[in-house]
Amino acid sequence: MSTPYPFTAIVGQDDLRLALLLNAVSPAVGGVLVRGEKGTAKSTAVRALSVLIPEVSVVVGCRFSCDPGAPDPACPDGPHEGGGGAARSARMVELPVGASEDRLVGALDIERALAEGVKSFEPGLLADAHRGVLYVDEVNLLHDHLVDLLLDAAAMGASYVEREGVSVRHASRFLLVGTMNPEEGELRPQLLDRFGLTVEVAASREPDLRVEVVRRRLAYDDDPAAFAARWAGEENELRARIVAARALLPEVRLGDAALRQIAATCAAFEVDGMRADIVMARTATTLAAWAGRTVVLAEDVRQAALLALPHRRRRNPFDAPGLDEEKLDDTLEEFGGGDGDSGGDRDDEGDREDSPDDDPDPDGPGGGGQPPQDGPPEAPQDSPAAQPQPAEGDETGPPPASGDGERSAVRSAEPFRTKVLSVPGLGEGASGRRSRARTDHGRTTGARRPRGTLTKLHLAATVQAAAPHQRARGRSGHGLVVRRDDLRQATREGREGNLVLFVVDASGSMAARQRMSAVKGAVLSLLLDAYQRRDKVGLVTFRGRDATVALPPTSSVDAAAVRLETLPTGGRTPLSAGLMKAHDVLRVERMRDPARRPLLVVVTDGRATGGPDPVALGGRAARLHAAEGTASVVVDCESGPVRLGLAVALAGDLGGTAVTLDELRADSVAGLVRDVQGAVRGARGSRGRAA
Repeated sequence: MSTPYPFTAIVGQDDLRLALLLNAVSPAVGGVLVRGEKGTAKSTAVRALSVLIPEVSVVVGCRFSCDPGAPDPACPDGPHEGGGGAARSARMVELPVGASEDRLVGALDIERALAEGVKSFEPGLLADAHRGVLYVDEVNLLHDHLVDLLLDAAAMGASYVEREGVSVRHASRFLLVGTMNPEEGELRPQLLDRFGLTVEVAASREPDLRVEVVRRRLAYDDDPAAFAARWAGEENELRARIVAARALLPEVRLGDAALRQIAATCAAFEVDGMRADIVMARTATTLAAWAGRTVVLAEDVRQAALLALPHRRRRNPFDAPGLDEEKLDDTLEEFGGGDGDSGGDRDDEGDREDSPDDDPDPDGPGGGGQPPQDGPPEAPQDSPAAQPQPAEGDETGPPPASGDGERSAVRSAEPFRTKVLSVPGLGEGASGRRSRARTDHGRTTGARRPRGTLTKLHLAATVQAAAPHQRARGRSGHGLVVRRDDLRQATREGREGNLVLFVVDASGSMAARQRMSAVKGAVLSLLLDAYQRRDKVGLVTFRGRDATVALPPTSSVDAAAVRLETLPTGGRTPLSAGLMKAHDVLRVERMRDPARRPLLVVVTDGRATGGPDPVALGGRAARLHAAEGTASVVVDCESGPVRLGLAVALAGDLGGTAVTLDELRADSVAGLVRDVQGAVRGARGSRGRAA
């Protein structure tokens, strides 16, 4: 077994270390989600923590790590008789992104259950992690139903496995830690709320700290055992402090004044539900125990808010996580005082002032880092976003910024709820919420012979397959004689996520200020819809003389929104270049992920300029997409009393459908969005008749 990097040797990352240690003291805090860029010691810190967790005593031979002092009465390996157990280190269990449901929760032997009535259960990772650490790297890339399962187990302290009337329950209490890089996509707000604490990590910009990080890492890589030995003393002290805090935790008193501050803070920041209040209360109590106190102070409430609230304030993927600390301090001051539990009862703390900026433990590894502030950062004075914008509807705009007549970026209009655009047919891509697909979850549509391990039994089809052979198999009693060849896997239909590739016209014909603002608002609305439906997104823009991949396909919808906001306009309209660039992107993505079907969304007024016969050239590029069966939608941005209908003609060449900006709205009375499948079939039929 390799020697893990010492926890106490990690440089900086005070909030990350404090959040992990609080969960080590009290797993009831609810786990921690670590958000940050790559290379910021997220995984290193989590793996290092597992070594610090005190040993656990387990029943010998129990696959579910029952405590011999208080065994689980419903343990599948029980009942356990009282007596001594064996001590072992707390387990560190990692859940891979590609894990199946059976690997996570365990699997039942369906054949033995039907034929013999025996609950033969193979435990999964939730059983292995009981009384230890469950670590999910890249949790934002994990399938939603797996995230739901592990968060439910973490909340209830138990895992339930149900297979056609056969059920198994076992205890599953663990310290849940998830890490993610926001550039690769966000978690849904409902899932974010299920993590107790969240911390943002970033690499230090201080040269001295970066030098120390490199120095320690090189020393560890040269001789891990010797490096760990140098930090053994600090590790033992920290381990002992965790044990002491655990012992002190039941004695900590959370007074009414602290509870009022917690409730007022959650109300002031308009967090949904009551989970935030409960998590803050548990976190503040644990902070007091970590500091060696039995009374919760205002500084504990403040630190708990910084760890428990930022991720619960996100309403959509375009909101920046963070907390307004000035507002937090004002709220705590307004609702402070009362029974003295959060400011006056300090006999064990000396006479120092209760400052919100005080670290609850200056000598420990914790600390109060500074989470990002609410709202986007101010744009530099020379950036496009900082340039003065003309009045709404101004057709001239600011002076051109380049030889192509580039205009500075305009802000998008407010997003709105869009109608559903879907890909025709039945796919087999990643789980999502857009298009119909064969999935592991959803409504049952039929049965087939299993390929590999049976996961979803189709009971009726299994009985039907076994029934004709009962006499030949010598059946004598009431039980059904079932063999492996009789088992049938249920086929299910659900929804998949798609690759939504936006091709946005940013040319001079779209540069009218009011018009481009509306166009950006429409694309932003579609991006929000893509986020909710678990799609990958990409962004291609065309203007001037060429097209550009503004954002390669990614799960980070908010990254696409940022690129859209800074998109300048102006110049010619190279429509064919935009479509050909989109064709190149889709060709590469088909090789990378052939199961994920694309949806091409072209946002344009249909005009094309530059070169000989640019409209015909754009039509040929569009028909290339149609020949490959790419589902397409053209968002017609043409406005004014005179309409040329070029966007509608482009949709015909693409074999897709055209919708106006008004028709795109879910609450629009202009008409329903025509089904993409019908348009594709109609276009194919027209080409067949023409041939």
